[in-house]
Amino acid sequence: MEITTAMVKQLREATSAGILDCRKALVNCEGDFEQATQLLREKGLAAVAERSDRQVAEGVLEAYVHPGSPVAVLLELNCETDFVASTDDFKGLAHDLALHIAFAAPRYKTREEVPGEVVEEARVNYRAQALEAGKPEHIVDRMVEGRLEKFYADICLMEQPFVKDEDKSVLEIIDDVRAKLGEKIVLRRFVRYELGEEIVNGEQAAEA
Repeated sequence: MEITTAMVKQLREATSAGILDCRKALVNCEGDFEQATQLLREKGLAAVAERSDRQVAEGVLEAYVHPGSPVAVLLELNCETDFVASTDDFKGLAHDLALHIAFAAPRYKTREEVPGEVVEEARVNYRAQALEAGKPEHIVDRMVEGRLEKFYADICLMEQPFVKDEDKSVLEIIDDVRAKLGEKIVLRRFVRYELGEEIVNGEQAAEA
């Protein structure tokens, strides 16, 4: 298949990858735009992984207050350089994450941060519900594990479906920007306030 200049331009605009990298990806994927995009994304993430020991001391503090002021979010999003911190892609990601947190009200950032007693309580409740519903004993454990996966997706930010694209998780959205900008990006911490309620999640300090 002939790789045209227009195809290369379209892929470059979508991924911010170099012209030669875009052409090579299209050639390798026989002109398939989606496959070429994924290939460049994986290449970008691999490059970021090689820089995993880099410091992420730059970034932004993003504040979001929902219209009418019922909910407010403050978060810290970090990257490696002040150049990346000043880009529209990075600042847009910070804003979108704050918007998502306001809407989805995550209690934790990752499943590793969920206290063991919280997980165990959920496990016991799900098991009791399945047994009360008359489900056979031999499939109850599988049902419980399936419900726990949804439990994590409901309360853990990185596993929640992204509010602007529910086909992707929040982690996948962050990975897309990591791959595009070629730098390590870390959501350092966030806090969510809701009028009349206690702070639910507190500050989350572990890296994504």
